[in-house]
Amino acid sequence: MDIRLIKAEDLEQLLKKNKFPKYRSKQIENWARKIDIISFDQMSNLPNDLIHFLIENFKLNKSKVKTSKKSSDGTIKFAIQLYDNLIVEAVLIPSNKRITACVSSQVGCSLDCNFCATSKIKKMRNLESYEIFDQIMLLNKESINHFSSPITNIVFMGMGEPLLNYKNVIESIDQITSDFGIGISYKKITLSTSGISKMIRKMADDNIKFNLAISLHTALEKTRNKVMPFSKSFPIKELVDSLEYWHKKIKRKITFEYLIWKEINDDFEHINALVSICKRIPSKVNIIEYNDTDNSIFRNADDKWINNYVTTLKENRIPVSVRRSRGKDIDAACGQLANKY
Repeated sequence: MDIRLIKAEDLEQLLKKNKFPKYRSKQIENWARKIDIISFDQMSNLPNDLIHFLIENFKLNKSKVKTSKKSSDGTIKFAIQLYDNLIVEAVLIPSNKRITACVSSQVGCSLDCNFCATSKIKKMRNLESYEIFDQIMLLNKESINHFSSPITNIVFMGMGEPLLNYKNVIESIDQITSDFGIGISYKKITLSTSGISKMIRKMADDNIKFNLAISLHTALEKTRNKVMPFSKSFPIKELVDSLEYWHKKIKRKITFEYLIWKEINDDFEHINALVSICKRIPSKVNIIEYNDTDNSIFRNADDKWINNYVTTLKENRIPVSVRRSRGKDIDAACGQLANKY
């Protein structure tokens, strides 16, 4: 078992039982969090007998950067190797005022969104909280090396559905926002979900105050069930009800992420359905450029339909932006993380 999975009080008792001072627990904990510490014998202020005890009873399953690719626009995609040699992908996206880290929560994905390359990889397992923490700490180190700046924003928009690994994701966020992490504010963290309504309600009950983004793409049930088949288990009405509940508790706007495809949702029926939901929930709409994933069914809609969406949303006083994707030339853009390693 990785030593970071044992609770501090349990480690204290274990050390005491084996005649080591309890205060060593804090020292071990501090060392284990450091991204460059990959073995117990690097913990230089611990006595040799304690180091041997740790080696015999625990593991330190650190992740590492296996490869990286840099886009012409400055975006960098990383293949991060886990202790069991499985790989997740993560991305650093630089802009004038921020460095955004896009991180993964699962190896592969358990959902079946037809437009997303990641969904074609079967889910192999959830990431442990310490693996998500390590992923962010590795990205922070790379950010400083490449851009002379630490990470300023974190988005859970990489591989996997974060709300299907809820406990570990929340624990990792608690760690990364702490003094021993990078001390980032919850306001600088966005969790993107495909819409697991019961878990959105749980987030509200747990008073989780980071930003929430919904991978929506259509507000019509019939279309959503075609492009995101899993959503048959999470009807639009249940999703909207859960978002109203979340907003009532957390008091923060929700972001709807929205792709517009030719001959799928490029018509006024879909536009009006989106407007209807946005009027119920304080929200903003982020229209995202679709990135090719070798699926001939999905093609970017004509510009006139993007303009129709933007114009209609603005007429209804709903904030909207159009985002051009970064890192497309290295398959690092939204929906392109296919783990080709």
